[in-house]
Amino acid sequence: MTPERTEKFQNVVKNRQGNLTVVLENVHDLHNIGAVLRTCDSVGIKEIFVLNTEPHLDQEHMHLAARSSSGARKWIDVNFYTKIEPCFEHIKKQYDYIFCTHLGEETKSLYDLDLTKSVALLFGNEHDGVSEAALKHCDGNFIIPQVGMVQSLNISVACAVSIYEAKRQRLVKGFYENNPTLSQTEQDALLIDYLRRHELKIKNKSVKRLND
Repeated sequence: MTPERTEKFQNVVKNRQGNLTVVLENVHDLHNIGAVLRTCDSVGIKEIFVLNTEPHLDQEHMHLAARSSSGARKWIDVNFYTKIEPCFEHIKKQYDYIFCTHLGEETKSLYDLDLTKSVALLFGNEHDGVSEAALKHCDGNFIIPQVGMVQSLNISVACAVSIYEAKRQRLVKGFYENNPTLSQTEQDALLIDYLRRHELKIKNKSVKRLND
């Protein structure tokens, strides 16, 4: 590996945001999930959660669209669940708050959220939104303010808008200059893992279910 390539890996690891993640509930289109992965990689998110509770989405493995993720799947861990409780138990062990896109009581604008906290952002599918069962695990709701005739966004676009707002807030506080979300030990371990994935040419297209 060239020194330039090694430096690239080091810079990527340094900017990984260990306390920011995305949760996708019953998102049917694998190309949308691939697009979300690509955007998450670009802002430094190192893992996401995919929760599929609808019967036709219940499967042992999920196969992601490599082309739409543009290689990001190789670098981002995907935690795949088909049961709500173990999924949110996992999330709450690692993140302090869960905010979801949902229009309900006390809904906030995306731009009024403090996204420098340890936070998971939950998105439902475009037709049904976040399920009532998942809402019970959330600490708050938010919407993306819009002024057009069509008051909705594609799920991958809504996710991109939201996590780039998180990146903007974190840039202001210097999270990308002096990363407070991963210790040096965690960064070193992540670098070793990424170098391993590179050397072994691991692509991680198939994701195994984690319910147990």
